[in-house]
Amino acid sequence: MDYIIKLAFVLLIFIYAWFFQAQNQEWDIDRELLKHANNMAVHDAAQEMDESERAEGRLIIDQGAAEASFKETLEANLGLDDSLTPRAGSRLRSKVEVVEFKVIDESSGVAFPFLYEDSRYGITKYIQGPSVIAVIKTRHPVLIARAKNQEDIQVPAIQEYKYNK
Repeated sequence: MDYIIKLAFVLLIFIYAWFFQAQNQEWDIDRELLKHANNMAVHDAAQEMDESERAEGRLIIDQGAAEASFKETLEANLGLDDSLTPRAGSRLRSKVEVVEFKVIDESSGVAFPFLYEDSRYGITKYIQGPSVIAVIKTRHPVLIARAKNQEDIQVPAIQEYKYNK
């Protein structure tokens, strides 16, 4: 009987470790998916130039068009609906939130290059030209309940134009 109790205990520990590992792999996969989607979305957003300003030789990103393009690309690449909630068949299980979306260009009054820092999201980068900065997040996948809640998966991305000098 003692042997069976020990075996059952070892089996429970093994199963717990197995689920813990599976949960960590889910986190890695979801984070990678979010990172690639965010990179593509800020790239598309940075393409939304104000053509009248560009004709004058200034690189100004159209804020409204950039946000719309960003959201559209996120929806397409992550399988989300208009409210950024996963559709059926999406790899994600929780709603995606855009926690930061910022356009920095010549209309912002900054001189390039400059050091951009945002300690809330762990971003520190010398920005060489007009840029789109975005941070998205979603809930950590949960396979096993634990006393401590996992932090959300949070992913920053920056797309910038670099001036030729």
